[in-house]
Amino acid sequence: MTPLGGAGEPRTEAGDVLTEVIMRTFRLYGGFLAAAEVMTAPVGLTAAWWQVLGAVLREPLPVSGIARAMSLTRQSVQRIADLLVDKGLAEYLPNPAHKRAKLLRPTEAGYAAVRGLTEAQHAFTNRISARVDPADLRTALGVMERLVEALEEDERDRG
Repeated sequence: MTPLGGAGEPRTEAGDVLTEVIMRTFRLYGGFLAAAEVMTAPVGLTAAWWQVLGAVLREPLPVSGIARAMSLTRQSVQRIADLLVDKGLAEYLPNPAHKRAKLLRPTEAGYAAVRGLTEAQHAFTNRISARVDPADLRTALGVMERLVEALEEDERDRG
């Protein structure tokens, strides 16, 4: 893997371990994405559509807010949001905070599609989590949360 630091940056043990974490994260993402595609197909969604709908299940958000929450590009979220609206799975609402940046929210059909994933999603997560100690999963989640915070701090520092 190409170093993520600048030229001449010294290698550290922690940096080497993080590189391995990154590589495993890519592998996990690929596996989770493949599983999501299998789960979403019967309800007429894709993994990407599920991801965007999932971001607005609790409250409507503008496309830029969804993109930030999911670490996706605004353009890719806009394309998916427009498709969801075209398919009747989501709708745009006026945004009182911004005239042009409408809010996206699921329609009843969108909520129903996500609800249709519940059984398959629980079966998948139960099957996979049965092979890992719950305490290890909690530790992994905590480490992931700290890494996300570190990435956000790094982005602010560089920005």
